[in-house]
Amino acid sequence: MNALGAIGRFVVDKWRSTAYVAALVFSVLLMAVKPRYWPRTVRDVLARQILFTGVEASRFISMIALLAGVSIVVQAQVWLQRVGQIELLGPILVAVVIREVGPLLTNFVVIGRSGSAIATELGNMRVQGEVQLLDAQGLDPFHYLVFPRVLGMMVSIFGLTVVFIVVCFVSGYVSGFLMGANPGPPMFFIDSVLGAVEPRDVLAFLAKTLVPGLLTGAICCAEGMSVRGAVTEVPQATTRSLVRSVGALFIVSALISLVTYI
Repeated sequence: MNALGAIGRFVVDKWRSTAYVAALVFSVLLMAVKPRYWPRTVRDVLARQILFTGVEASRFISMIALLAGVSIVVQAQVWLQRVGQIELLGPILVAVVIREVGPLLTNFVVIGRSGSAIATELGNMRVQGEVQLLDAQGLDPFHYLVFPRVLGMMVSIFGLTVVFIVVCFVSGYVSGFLMGANPGPPMFFIDSVLGAVEPRDVLAFLAKTLVPGLLTGAICCAEGMSVRGAVTEVPQATTRSLVRSVGALFIVSALISLVTYI
């Protein structure tokens, strides 16, 4: 009975946390379409969040994409030339880079870099009483702290994933040309990639960037705001936010792939 009770408590806790994050995401999307929730202060926080999460991380994402492009595109070109199926280069790159590797690696970087920063920042604000001060002044902490950060995370992940894919393909083509892999004319390479992109690939790409971005922002904000007053709770909240964000990323990515391609 003790084992059954422990399992029941675990399931109930997970269900409550999942429902809370879903409600938070729904509230953010509902507020985003209402102009009265967009005062200058909220726009400033959103701009700073996009600057920190998206713009400042673009160099690191580009470096990872460059290395990934060298390894993925060159290997694909060499292998296809050996079997005489170079026309399959586009479908392989779309399946590997656009469908899976690009969104996953970008989300990983943003979770480790910005997700932990959001959870730590909000946790420290709770400890120092800044959140309670906003509430005492009649300002909704959710509106001024959570709402712009969740949206900023979503927009940044989408933009960084696009940067990753472009840099990955360009670096792969250039490196393949320099290494003598004979990738063909640039237009042939571009046509092979674009010709392999299907409407469902576009939908899957949007889903794998926007949905994990919303969930990561919501999870990190929820964990940061869950700190009750002790400084020692902040690292614990940050760790929970990273673990749950990565878990949500894999679950969402797998579900989207199953729904889209099966």
